[in-house]
Amino acid sequence: MKLGIMQPYFFPYLGYFDLINRTDRWVVFDTPQYTPKTWMNRNRILHPSSGWQYVTVAVSKFERFSPVMDIRVKNLAESRDRIVNQLAHYRKRAPFYTDVVELVQDAFDSTLSDKLVELNTNALRKVCERLGITMKYDVFSRMDLPVPEVTHPGWWALEISDAMNATEYINPPGGKELFDEKAFQERGIRLSFTEVPEFLYDCAPYEHVPNLSILDVMMWCSPERIKTVLDTQTMQRLK
Repeated sequence: MKLGIMQPYFFPYLGYFDLINRTDRWVVFDTPQYTPKTWMNRNRILHPSSGWQYVTVAVSKFERFSPVMDIRVKNLAESRDRIVNQLAHYRKRAPFYTDVVELVQDAFDSTLSDKLVELNTNALRKVCERLGITMKYDVFSRMDLPVPEVTHPGWWALEISDAMNATEYINPPGGKELFDEKAFQERGIRLSFTEVPEFLYDCAPYEHVPNLSILDVMMWCSPERIKTVLDTQTMQRLK
């Protein structure tokens, strides 16, 4: 069983979905400390004039050192409407504008609580459904796994993989130095790393900006084309 473990990001970039596409099981890692002004509650789309801009979900006040699972969205409807308005400049140019806006609205409207984790996880599911990616997931705080106390961030993946009987753990390319490959080998778990997918697409009259939110990719590219790119990446040997 190939396992992926990531914090729940808000409409993340294509590489995040590349990782999901490579896995058999996915763990939404919602117990680490929340960090404001990160991918947990914002991402990037094209700016109407040039470059890029943030789309952000405003969160309510929280106690210092709060875990991600305790963070709450300030107002789901207001965040939805603000982000939809920020997408308006795509309307006359991007061929899949209507589909993407409907997906964003659905992700917000079908989220049943004000928890940021619920919104982000729901958004991930909606994108995966559109792209034809199978996402079999669990939320870590609800799993009651027999995971021992961890004092080093690189050991979370090892202990969770071991507790879930994974045969392979796949991680994004960042943070390789955190992982002890020998420790994984000793428990019979293969440690693999992806590479960031190289995917250029025409977004004229705008200049292409790499690694924007999946929202930008879906604006310009059909689900079939995106899935083909991800499947091609998956067939290549993991580094």
